[in-house]
Amino acid sequence: QVQLVESGGGLVQAGGSLRLSCAASGRTFRNYAVGWFRRAPGKEREFVALVGLSGGNTRYTDSVKDRFTASRDFAKKTVYLQMNSLKPEDTAVYYCAARPLEAVPEGAHYTIWGQGTQVTVSS
Repeated sequence: QVQLVESGGGLVQAGGSLRLSCAASGRTFRNYAVGWFRRAPGKEREFVALVGLSGGNTRYTDSVKDRFTASRDFAKKTVYLQMNSLKPEDTAVYYCAARPLEAVPEGAHYTIWGQGTQVTVSS
């Protein structure tokens, strides 16, 4: 069974950068697509980015395009979310999630979730 652990969150000023990591356990992780989601205070969970099995298939929500980059390192069994030019509206708890095979933006289709990591962007 795959398990996920996020890290890399923290407090950063607007315009700064953070890199979130999602470390996986389990030998079959390469068969799982990974999505990044976030939940801001008082808001619903929203899709942020996804990275497919090959690592080359990525997709982003419009608000983070050209600022965030999702990638995966198969040797380290880790998926990353590089976040640049951060804005206060990016403040949220960020979660990575995994599902077998196809990467999709709907969180309801993901069965494995990490514990989340807090990202706070100050203005």
